[in-house]
Amino acid sequence: MAVPQSAIGDKPNLLGMTLPEMTAFFAAMGEKPFRAKQVFRWIHHGGVDKFDAMTDLAKSLREKLPQVAVIQAPKLMTEQASSDGTRKWLLDVGTGNGIEVVFIPEADRGTLCVSSQVGCALDCTFCSTGKQGFNRNLTTAEIIGQLWWANRAMGKDPKGERIVSNVVMMGMGEPLANFDNVTNAMDIMLDDHAYGLSRRRVTLSTSGVVPNLKRLKERCPVALAVSLHAPNDSLRDVLVPINQKYPLAELLATIKDYLQAAPRDFVTFEYVMLDGVNDSVQHAHELAKLVSGIECKFNLIPWNPFPDAPYARSSNNAIHRFRDVLQQAGLIVTVRKTRGDDIDAACGQLAGQVVDKSHRTQQNNRGSSNPSRTIPIINAGLTV
Repeated sequence: MAVPQSAIGDKPNLLGMTLPEMTAFFAAMGEKPFRAKQVFRWIHHGGVDKFDAMTDLAKSLREKLPQVAVIQAPKLMTEQASSDGTRKWLLDVGTGNGIEVVFIPEADRGTLCVSSQVGCALDCTFCSTGKQGFNRNLTTAEIIGQLWWANRAMGKDPKGERIVSNVVMMGMGEPLANFDNVTNAMDIMLDDHAYGLSRRRVTLSTSGVVPNLKRLKERCPVALAVSLHAPNDSLRDVLVPINQKYPLAELLATIKDYLQAAPRDFVTFEYVMLDGVNDSVQHAHELAKLVSGIECKFNLIPWNPFPDAPYARSSNNAIHRFRDVLQQAGLIVTVRKTRGDDIDAACGQLAGQVVDKSHRTQQNNRGSSNPSRTIPIINAGLTV
């Protein structure tokens, strides 16, 4: 049985160490700091996971390192490619769990959607990920390992630039509920000796864990996306239950404060379109008033159904009417494109199969004779 990737047996996993952590580890072995930097570059810049391939290390160090450490990413289970260029990897993170990582190509960038948890505890009613319940946080190695795998798979363009140019923390889980591992992984993403991404090219999406959003401003401010999905507290309390703990006024005040340190001077609000629930013209007017005074743009998300969900997707006409109201209010609005749906990699379609562990089906459908049937894992993100 595989174990969490922070350590394999008694040996630390170097894949999950930031450069300062690796420097301290090497110092404890009596090695100079530049040796840690060499190994760090080999792992992340070079995609190497074998110490004997690190040719500029002393032979004695190459022989010593396997005795005291490992470099281990989550194991690749399956890989799929879509006709539109989208690619998806299913990675094994042990104890019967898999996470799916999606690469989305665009003309001017290549975006990787990364997960932060196995399952999710927030239980948003329109998202199927919560159906499997919360299993555990991913380790730093498991988070950064998704980018490590994608870079190995995608390689570089003819100019020698990496194909993966942007990372969005929008896969399974709530990133701010796994704060330390997520921020450590983002440190590695941003490090010039690793992936060298700018803060503008790393986006974290949250449903509104206000205390940790405040911490993020001080610790590692990156581009911000917020899963909003409703224009008032009464509706958001139902759709996004964490709103009952951190209501909209508190969330929006925290966002305004966060933007003072953010690399982009706006927040992206994600808004899933649910027929007859949150998609009326009145909702759009209310939403425009709600965000007045906040630099923002909206990404409207056509909802992808899952079994036993109590919702339906808004019609294209309803989505366009909603968009038009927001645009007339002076807001920037995009409607999310469906990508990778032929390999179940579109938003809300990640195809791993899980058992309904939350018993929401039982709660919503007491008469069901099979409340534990398998359902698709849902990725509620992919804002690109």
